[in-house]
Amino acid sequence: QVQFVESGGGLVQAGGSLRLSCAASGATLSTFDVIEWYRQAPGKQRELVAGISSGGSTNYAESVKGRFTFSRDNAKNTMYLQMNSLKPEDTAVYSCHGRRWLLSYWGQGTQVTVSS
Repeated sequence: QVQFVESGGGLVQAGGSLRLSCAASGATLSTFDVIEWYRQAPGKQRELVAGISSGGSTNYAESVKGRFTFSRDNAKNTMYLQMNSLKPEDTAVYSCHGRRWLLSYWGQGTQVTVSS
């Protein structure tokens, strides 16, 4: 059974940093076609923040380019989202996602709140 477990959310002041982690079990991250971070703010649609394809290319939403970094540690089977220079508009529930063999897997979500 594939599971993603997230950690690292919290409350931070504007300009601060947080690192989100998403530990995978039941499958190795390298076997996924794509791994991604999404976020959903209150009253808004879920949006893609960053993703890594099986080819290894990393893509970022324009709103986070230069501030967020998506990485993974294959030895720990964990993906990370390093978030720097946080802004109040980054406040949202962040969720990791992976697609493997046409199946989609989601983490439980972690709240990130950025105060002004």
